Amino acid sequence: MLLPAPVPAVARRAVAVESSPVREILALTARPEVITFAGGLPAPELFDVEGIRSAYDRVLAESPWRALQYSTTEGDEGLRSAIADRTTARGLPTGAGDLLITTGSQQALTLLTTALLEPGDVVLVEDPCYLAALQCFGFAGARLVPVPTDDEGLDPVALEEIAARERPKLLYLVPTFQNPTGRTLPEARRVAVAEAAARHGFWIVEDDPYGELRYDGEHVPWIASVPAAADRAVLLGSFSKIMAPGMRLGFLRAPEALLRSCVIAKQAADLHTSTIDQAAAAYYLRDSDLDAHVRVIRAAYRERRDAMLQGLPEALPPGSRWNRPEGGMFVWAALPEGYDASELLRVAVEHEVAYVPGAPFFVGAPDPSAMRLSFTTHSPEEIAEGLRRLAKAFE
Repeated sequence: MLLPAPVPAVARRAVAVESSPVREILALTARPEVITFAGGLPAPELFDVEGIRSAYDRVLAESPWRALQYSTTEGDEGLRSAIADRTTARGLPTGAGDLLITTGSQQALTLLTTALLEPGDVVLVEDPCYLAALQCFGFAGARLVPVPTDDEGLDPVALEEIAARERPKLLYLVPTFQNPTGRTLPEARRVAVAEAAARHGFWIVEDDPYGELRYDGEHVPWIASVPAAADRAVLLGSFSKIMAPGMRLGFLRAPEALLRSCVIAKQAADLHTSTIDQAAAAYYLRDSDLDAHVRVIRAAYRERRDAMLQGLPEALPPGSRWNRPEGGMFVWAALPEGYDASELLRVAVEHEVAYVPGAPFFVGAPDPSAMRLSFTTHSPEEIAEGLRRLAKAFE
């Protein structure tokens, strides 16, 4: 009788990269009675369902054979042109040929790692940093080096010293309403980042999924618009937070040679992003007023942010600290010394409320007291009730 040989093991990188704790928490808190501040989810009741339905109807009525067929890897010309116009209007001159449509901005990160990184290459990241980016770079075999942050984001003095020592291939950051902290990098620091990249020869990957969700303050220009970064900045954008995450539409803006390499990587990954979803988004941008819809979202989220900030003094133990983000989806808080947010999460879930502990977001020494609270998914009344439950959990 033939005994089968063992099946080959999965790749070492698949074992080394851990599952996202945020996704695991979302699975644990899927019960409808749990008020969760864990996920960075847009509010579903604010989706423009009628406008999006109309866009799909127009696509299937006017160009069904094109919408249901294979398409070019670079993406729908109409959609790229519309994105180019919006990007130019926000201060970064862009043409359709500067853009690649991706299956969410998460795929853009994957394409960049494929095009840029060899195993062992150094990637600099904010500390704390967006978890899914850490996973992506981990799969590429990169060596992650944290750059310290403060209440205004990445520390440019520390970046200069670390870049000189580590000779990184790229820096990844979310400079506007950062995930997980909600912080925004000031313009002077953005210029310093661009100049450090030019001086030390590394790429800048600027992820901007939240930039249009501003509730207070003034727009801060993209790092990609700083002249020193023109030949080395990659801008990632997404429609997930302002249109619908289920459409999985993002884009990548990059210098020509890198853009071409990302196109080839995408050909190998999925040929192209969904033709019908791209066409519907292009129709939506042509026929609907996305800016007016974003204003509706901003007004609702501003009210929800304020409700969370109003309730935190009673919800968290005395001596806790938190920030007041000018936009985005997250409040970053820290419990008093001696508290461990990861250990207390189990107690919170027993009280039917949840949050994300901050420790997994760190590449360097984690802060066990840190926690991320998302305010976008629930109404002000639900936020108030969730914070009352949180207060009981911390008792």
